[in-house]
Amino acid sequence: MRANSLVDSLVGRSTNRGYTNMTLTDIEIRSAKPAASVVKLSDGGGLQLWVERDGGKRWRLAYRFAGKQKALALGVYPELGLKGARALRDEARRLLADGRDPGAVRKQTRLVAANAAANTFEAIAAELVAKKRAEAKADATIAKTEWLLGLANEGFGSRPISEISAADVLAVLRRVEGRGRLESARRLRAAIGQVFRYAIATGRAENDPSGALRGAIASPVVRHRAAIIEPQAFGALLRAIAGYEGAPETKAALQLLGLTFVRPGELRAAEWSEFDLANAVWSIPPEKMKMKRPHRVPLAAQAMTLLEGLRALTGGGKYLFPSVRSAQRCMSENTLNAALRRLGYASEQMSAHGFRSAASSILNENGQWNPDAIERQLAHVDNDSVRRAYARADFWDERVRMMAWWANRCDEMRALVR
Repeated sequence: MRANSLVDSLVGRSTNRGYTNMTLTDIEIRSAKPAASVVKLSDGGGLQLWVERDGGKRWRLAYRFAGKQKALALGVYPELGLKGARALRDEARRLLADGRDPGAVRKQTRLVAANAAANTFEAIAAELVAKKRAEAKADATIAKTEWLLGLANEGFGSRPISEISAADVLAVLRRVEGRGRLESARRLRAAIGQVFRYAIATGRAENDPSGALRGAIASPVVRHRAAIIEPQAFGALLRAIAGYEGAPETKAALQLLGLTFVRPGELRAAEWSEFDLANAVWSIPPEKMKMKRPHRVPLAAQAMTLLEGLRALTGGGKYLFPSVRSAQRCMSENTLNAALRRLGYASEQMSAHGFRSAASSILNENGQWNPDAIERQLAHVDNDSVRRAYARADFWDERVRMMAWWANRCDEMRALVR
């Protein structure tokens, strides 16, 4: 485009008067009054102030591009003053001189900004959490993930994910590490990595910077859940539980935990509707399981006897072990460990989760049970999907025999005296 025709391209008509004869002043703008129709005040170079019938004042830019008359909304007065409007007009002139349409450039800029806003770390993290909810992940898992990602959002949540570097991630991890929360820092790195991998899968990132940070933060000291696994000591624990003088429901819960070695949360939330007492099977639905897969527990004769006695106490309600505050809720997560403390077992000696370790250790040491059958009964999922797919019906028949043996073994251990 010829330089002497730039102004023509902006105003869309002859400009032999030039800008200087058409410029506005702040006083003229402030004093401009509305009329029956829109009043258009020109500042030259295509810049106009439209005084609407409602009194609103809006800046517009008239220009021609590719032979077509066009208009571009610049902003509202007084938020956008005269000086600012002229600066936008001049920028439009530069774009036209480069052969670019100011209106198209404006749309592209807004599109890029909108995409950037949709592709921030925080936005993608929220999508990932929503995906986990749709997949029926455990509420506790989702809550933990949200908490961890909240820590990440404090550092770079508002930034486009493609702009976040390993150094940015490390700075956030260092802050958590600096508070002495080493395990949280480790889990945070993993959660951030999940967001980046989700972004890669959905075409919004090209790499996962968290992967380069393995080993960059201090590793927490692993503390295994306390468990008693020596048979005589375990038998002493069973005798102590048999003599428990607290709530009978709590005593029954500890006894059933010993016989079934399910996770404490699965036991506390057990409902009577899950039990097929005629066939001696407890079927735990997937939403209550850690790995979101249904799980069956064969019930030995000792467990059946225990359940028959418990039914007289709580069989009229929903839960086997209702809360002391409301029958509509299950037993508190602290109840079982608190009962162990009352029996004299310190937190570093035994935990409710420790029954699983005890059963796993004693069953494996016995040698007559297939390790895979033990793992299935513990509801441990094989990471090898092919091996898992071809597992022989989850070793059900062997598990039935194994659980009967385990219940008898518990009776034997309880009878052992040092």
